[in-house]
Amino acid sequence: MKKIILTGDRPTGRLHIGHYVGSLKNRVQMQNAGDFDEMYVMIADAQALGDNHDNIQKIRDNIVEVAMDYMSCGLDPNKITLFIQSEVPELTELTFYYMNLVTLSRLTRNPTVKEEIKLRNFETSLPVGFVTYPISQAADITAFGANVVPVGDDQLPMIEQTREIVRSFNNLYGETLVEPTAVLPKNEVCRRLPGTDGNAKMSKSLGNCIYLADDEKTVNQKVMSMYTDPNHIKVSDPGKVEGNVVFTYLDAFSTEEQIKKYAPEYNNLQEIKDHYTRGGLGDVKVKCLLAAILNEELAPIRERRAYLEEHKNEVYDALFNGSDKARKTAQKTLEKVKKAMGINYREILKK
Repeated sequence: MKKIILTGDRPTGRLHIGHYVGSLKNRVQMQNAGDFDEMYVMIADAQALGDNHDNIQKIRDNIVEVAMDYMSCGLDPNKITLFIQSEVPELTELTFYYMNLVTLSRLTRNPTVKEEIKLRNFETSLPVGFVTYPISQAADITAFGANVVPVGDDQLPMIEQTREIVRSFNNLYGETLVEPTAVLPKNEVCRRLPGTDGNAKMSKSLGNCIYLADDEKTVNQKVMSMYTDPNHIKVSDPGKVEGNVVFTYLDAFSTEEQIKKYAPEYNNLQEIKDHYTRGGLGDVKVKCLLAAILNEELAPIRERRAYLEEHKNEVYDALFNGSDKARKTAQKTLEKVKKAMGINYREILKK
């Protein structure tokens, strides 16, 4: 069996460093490793309509922003298929067929869906399109026969929902669809990076993000305003590392080489944590270390993005060429699905 990857993001804003360590960096590594036969990276604009149907301009603008974030981080349209979800209408038809395999109560029990409903205050007025987006994700994954889906922790319930849909379809209509497996970042801290304000989730809507497109000055400002230990008032005070966002980010981003480069008096991050815990190490010094490490990581991304800003036709070509290629693959899957269901009428009625 081929090894096929499907992954993507909703174009509701620029991508942030939570996306980067949670999934995007892993995607680039998978792409460059060459261990997979095909890799599809989708900009899920149709799913984004579920809570942005009244602000299409936002989605339209961010399709290009997300594509530039992807390409700036190292995703190469010559090695992957980069496409726009709505440019592949077969995905919508597959979603419609899969809807009959899932109950509404099952959808609303999905932990990710429940959390998103609460976050958007949809408890009393829930759009149907929003609550069914796990079904749409199942269509996206199965349309390309993807058996590997790189995700963060918060998306695990979505992959399980897809697996259930695949099993239901195959039980009813015969072995047709491929059941996917989720792949998480090896560094557990990276799976769900908290917001700069200490909130459990980094979110565009909460305004607690560091974006991949942020310049050095902006990154410095955001790091300096980060949530730390509120009881660590004086440098001499003992501090807590647990729940301290600055140390969480250092866990996610720093390497031993960077620690020695930017804080040569320490051999590794654990020594810094020990010093902070016993007292005598100020928040500003630790934040300066983090800012230096983040800016080192983001520097080549900023450089590539500056180039793409001046050559947007390359981004457009990648999106539309990729969408044409993705549609051909999705058409073949749709034909298989309709044949398995016995609704391929043009073939049946001719007999």
